[in-house]
Amino acid sequence: MQVRKQSGIYRFLARVLRPTMRAMTTRTWRGGEHLPDGGFLAVGNHVSNLDPLTFAHYLYDQGAAPKFLAKSSLFEVPVLGALLRGADQIPVYRGTARAADALVAAEAALAQGECVAVFPEGTLTRDPAMWPMTGKTGVARLALRTRVPVIPIAQWGAHFVLPPYTSRFRPFPRKPVTVVAGPPVDLDDLYGGEPDQQTLQEATRRIMAALTGQLADIRGEAPPARAYDVRRDGDPRATADGARAARRAGRRGRLARLRGGRR
Repeated sequence: MQVRKQSGIYRFLARVLRPTMRAMTTRTWRGGEHLPDGGFLAVGNHVSNLDPLTFAHYLYDQGAAPKFLAKSSLFEVPVLGALLRGADQIPVYRGTARAADALVAAEAALAQGECVAVFPEGTLTRDPAMWPMTGKTGVARLALRTRVPVIPIAQWGAHFVLPPYTSRFRPFPRKPVTVVAGPPVDLDDLYGGEPDQQTLQEATRRIMAALTGQLADIRGEAPPARAYDVRRDGDPRATADGARAARRAGRRGRLARLRGGRR
């Protein structure tokens, strides 16, 4: 399949990463007929740090070379940052004066008929059962400003290769990965003028509901009645990090006491 506009570095990364992903996964790709010819937003659920690669693998196989909205700290990592910039990925400078730069760059890419990929949750899901949690409104703002199709793409299986919040990489034997694109999310009645917060929240709710419904079909399970919300339900990751830090501090204290007792 002819892949849309891509840089030389993008083609190089694809030649390296696609065979690697094929060696680690058995793939079920569905829903490619829903991807439009022009610019579109590809939105996905986020369970594993490997998700961007499985997501990109699916889109590339369908002829799209996605540009990801990625946190700016990744662009500061030696080698990785150069590759991301060379592949025309879009840095997101959260909480800074440059926070709007990502929106401008994404709008420009969409206007040129490209695919922009976003994980609306903004981070790995905190839901203990790995269902999509509440999304952030940035993708809704981008969708309502550009009016491009928003294609929900649910994925499941990358966490078998790289479980969330661990470094236990398990590439073999090959793991099953399923990625399914659905029809565009209907946002037509929300267009018009600068969207207010209520409109952004409604657009976000529709996007996340479409993703959750598709993931339920993949998993063959019923999703929870409401999406996990860290503001209301807490952040188990933060709790786990705090407990881990306390254990490390305790070990350091015990070691210090032991060393002191030997003197």
